[in-house]
Amino acid sequence: MQPNEVEMVDCAARQVAPAGPSMSRRLRIVLAVLCGVAVANMYYAQPLLEQIGSDLSLPTASLGLIVALAQLGYLVGLIALVPLGDLVDRRKLIGLQIAAAATGTLLVAFSATNVQLLIGITVVGVFSVVVQVIVAYAAAISDPDERGANIGVITSSVVVGIILARTVAGVVADLAGWRVVYLGSAVISIVIAAVALAMLPKDVRQQPKQGTYVRAIGSVVTLTATNRVFRTRALIALFLFASFGALWSGMALPLSEESWRLSTTQIGLFGVAGLVGALGAVGAGRWSDQGKGQQVTGLSLVVLVLSWVLSGQAMHSLVLLAVGVIALDFAVQAVHVTSQNLIVAEAPELAGRIIGSYMVFYSLGSAIGATSTTIVFQAAGWSAASILGGAYATAALSVWILDRLRD
Repeated sequence: MQPNEVEMVDCAARQVAPAGPSMSRRLRIVLAVLCGVAVANMYYAQPLLEQIGSDLSLPTASLGLIVALAQLGYLVGLIALVPLGDLVDRRKLIGLQIAAAATGTLLVAFSATNVQLLIGITVVGVFSVVVQVIVAYAAAISDPDERGANIGVITSSVVVGIILARTVAGVVADLAGWRVVYLGSAVISIVIAAVALAMLPKDVRQQPKQGTYVRAIGSVVTLTATNRVFRTRALIALFLFASFGALWSGMALPLSEESWRLSTTQIGLFGVAGLVGALGAVGAGRWSDQGKGQQVTGLSLVVLVLSWVLSGQAMHSLVLLAVGVIALDFAVQAVHVTSQNLIVAEAPELAGRIIGSYMVFYSLGSAIGATSTTIVFQAAGWSAASILGGAYATAALSVWILDRLRD
């Protein structure tokens, strides 16, 4: 995993890998559903922050901690659990992690104190990394010519899961309370854990041993230090998801204030707008397979920066906010899919540790975006929070430009 420093990134994506059977449509759908349901656990809280804070007497400035701890738990799981997929049977690992995430949602549902809530949220975050084990599994079993498209489909399901989680959580919380959201999630998670163990085929190309566990969990350091393609994409992901987290963790705060006074159901419906943007992930995967990954990245990051001009008008226009949400989700997912395809192209058999290491930067970025936005919003309002989100987007674009100038 030490590519020549002057090698073009798109060329790396087109390197020939060992051929394998095409992924069936049925398997692609199963993997997409598993990802969508599993990732939802991480995002139920976002439209419920006001309800949770009111129920458990959490101050506004501390609400971002709920999202941040989920992301930090996710970070721990990325380092400690995702690399296991290169060493053990990924099918069993997927089923066990989904079941463990269900335990965390039960802790949240029955939490009586802030401490119990935050412990449950952290457990959910740790084991929700099963999503990345599934993505690595899909990347490893895919034919090289369709890997980007498969990742695009599965990543789109992740976005659908995130968006529907916000929408469904808002509706259910208004009807029955926020605790029922997490109780229902636990039941669904147990069901899909059984599905995963029963339906997923064995990866016949997986090697019985891909190094030691210690070496696998140290991949984030090794890859960042030695692999330029990985390093560039990881830095982009850090700022990309800081911008993403800034919008989705902070948006509920201005919308629930005096100007709009929207309910959790109404706030959750903004997730439907983001669903339009999620569809861009599928096309981005196909374009990356065709060697257009750099063009997709550059244009998408420009769209990301511009989206904050629209989202910044949330206090004045819900229509402009909705358009900004669509643009941001499109840009984020297009870059995310392209980056994952590029970084696993050279060694798909090591997809677990590569994607796990990449997602460490995703998790850090999401936590930074969520925490910083709630603090800035309380201190200076939504306009200042929007400037912060735009600054994160600009930083991601700057990393890409500097990398291209180097080439």
